[in-house]
Amino acid sequence: MKLGTGALALAIVSMIWTGPVHAERRETTTGPVDVTRMVGGLDTPWAIGFLPDGSYLITERGGRLVLVRDGRSQTVSGTPRVQARGQGGLLDVVVARDFERSREIFLTFSEPRRGGAVTAMAVGRLDVDTARLTDVRPLFRQDGAVEKSHHFGSRVVEAPDGSLFVTIGDRGERNAAQDPGNHQGKVVQVIRSADGSPGSVRIWSSGHRNPQGAALGLDGALWTVEHGAQGGDEVNLTLQGRNYGWPVISYGREYSGGKIGSGTARDGMEQPQFYWDPSIAPSGMMIYSGKLWPEWRGNVFIGSLKFDFISRLSGDRNGLREAERLFEDQYRRIRDVREAPDGSIWFLAENEGEAWRITPANGS
Repeated sequence: MKLGTGALALAIVSMIWTGPVHAERRETTTGPVDVTRMVGGLDTPWAIGFLPDGSYLITERGGRLVLVRDGRSQTVSGTPRVQARGQGGLLDVVVARDFERSREIFLTFSEPRRGGAVTAMAVGRLDVDTARLTDVRPLFRQDGAVEKSHHFGSRVVEAPDGSLFVTIGDRGERNAAQDPGNHQGKVVQVIRSADGSPGSVRIWSSGHRNPQGAALGLDGALWTVEHGAQGGDEVNLTLQGRNYGWPVISYGREYSGGKIGSGTARDGMEQPQFYWDPSIAPSGMMIYSGKLWPEWRGNVFIGSLKFDFISRLSGDRNGLREAERLFEDQYRRIRDVREAPDGSIWFLAENEGEAWRITPANGS
């Protein structure tokens, strides 16, 4: 895989701000919390991943991977070349479950190809001491480049069996989401071979518009959240072989106000567990363990890019309800929401270029 050189140049001068921390007290329905700014000066941050030693990684859509360790930030060298255009660029980052042994991280990104770009996923080995990514190799590429620069999807989730789920949007070609012969508008499962090299790829689910959030439930089930058109943002329990309807059924409407497809239901197509109308432009999602807030165990947390809040949903496989909107209008364009190993909840505010940590008000 060809590696970019821009990240190396950016390492010379870093505008990342890492301290001192700044905490704000915020109210929630379960009591006050402290929201602490951990990092500032980021350029369009997209995702955050936590390393076992307490350091963490943040992707910037322009192509830079940032390592924050012991209060100091570094640009990670050796990242893949990306097409940073429209909604594309360097997108998700996930730290492998066995990182202490494998040193592997997974990155998704829009990869330039003849005819446009594809949603791609690569794996590499991270040397934390030198902030260097080596042995970078592709694990998945969307079949067929698309010139349009939106609806990349691009969340990745590591399943308990070591396979990887990758979300892919329809890339602006909506009817492709119903075509079993391509990856557009699909969630794919990448099954690695025994030596860790690329293995088989199978379509897990179809009929998705632009799933920009994905997470495992506490029972190991896959959940996704996707952008609707005008209305109809959906949270789905994303099961193997199921069709989630786009663009045949939708709870949204065309931006012109016209009807989409045949309505809101059709035999053989799944209903969402929850949907928003009007749209909130959902981003990253997380399903909480309950480690610091037992009352939030199993709740789904989803960022809103449009209305600048974190939606907290409660419920189960039989349906969800929106229990609370956290921090509405306080932080602009919440792009990712993740649980750290200690149970704290982190989020990225895209417009401010900041990473924030939520802890109980009496916590450290």
